[in-house]
Amino acid sequence: MQTLKDAGIGQTVKVKRLHGEGAVKRRIMDMGITKGVEVHIRKVAPLGDPIEVTVRGYELSLRKADSEMIEIE
Repeated sequence: MQTLKDAGIGQTVKVKRLHGEGAVKRRIMDMGITKGVEVHIRKVAPLGDPIEVTVRGYELSLRKADSEMIEIE
């Protein structure tokens, strides 16, 4: 299983599945990250946290813990 955390800078990936449950999963979905959406990795902080991505035309910063819940293809 490959997650968003494993994707490299400059890659555009497609969300396959969201893991997690309850409020955490709902928050990720509210940010626009849903099954089938394309996510472009823009930047990764020096220690790997946070990750800056472009999703649905806007920039978003995700914590490493959140990016591990997003399975990609």
